[in-house]
Amino acid sequence: MKLFITGIGTEIGKTVCSAILVQYFKADYWKPVQSGDLHYTDTNKIETWTDNTFCHPETHRLQLAASPHQSARAENIEIHLDDFQLPETENTLIVEGAGGLMVPLSDNTFMIDLIEKLKVPAALVVRNYLGCINHTLLSIMALKQRNISLEYLIFNGNFPEDTERVISTFITKETKIIKIPEIERSDKEHITITAKQLTITKL
Repeated sequence: MKLFITGIGTEIGKTVCSAILVQYFKADYWKPVQSGDLHYTDTNKIETWTDNTFCHPETHRLQLAASPHQSARAENIEIHLDDFQLPETENTLIVEGAGGLMVPLSDNTFMIDLIEKLKVPAALVVRNYLGCINHTLLSIMALKQRNISLEYLIFNGNFPEDTERVISTFITKETKIIKIPEIERSDKEHITITAKQLTITKL
C-alpha cells in the first residue's frame, strides 16, 4: 500500500498523523519536499517518534520556511513534477505532502498535481477550527475532480458532533475514517500508544 498524507491546511498535524500511520502499518516514510527546519525535519521527527522506520531521502530540501515555490525561488531552483519518483520499496509507504492540496510547487504546479503524478490514493487530515468544514469539503471536491481516491479521512483531535456529521456525509462509502484523539505530547511514547489504539471504520 502507498498513501499520500495531505491536509486541509498548514499546521493541522499531518506529521503527527503520518507518524501514527507509519507506526500502525510498520511503513516506510517519504517527504518529497522539505521547506525550512532543516535542523529538525519532518523526516527527523518520524525517525525520532517511530520504531526503526526506513525514511527515504527528500527530493528537495529547501532552506526557507515558506511555500515550496517561494523557498525554491530563493535558491534559484525550479521544482518540476518530473523531479519526483516514488521510492522503490516492497513495504507500505507513507508519503507526506507540504500544507494543503493547492500549495504551489512552482508558479503553475501544485501539491495536488504531485499526488496525481505519483498515482497514489490520498488520506486527508482534518482539524477542528472555524472554517474547517469549508476547507474540508473543498479539498474533497478537488480530489474528486482529479479522480484521486480518498482512501482515508482523518479526524485529528476533538470535533463537535455537528461538524463531524456534515463532513462525513460528503465522502463516499469507499473512504475509511480514522479518528485520532488529542495527544499530550508529540513523542515516541504517545505516538506508539495512539497507534496501538487506532481504529479504522467505514460509514
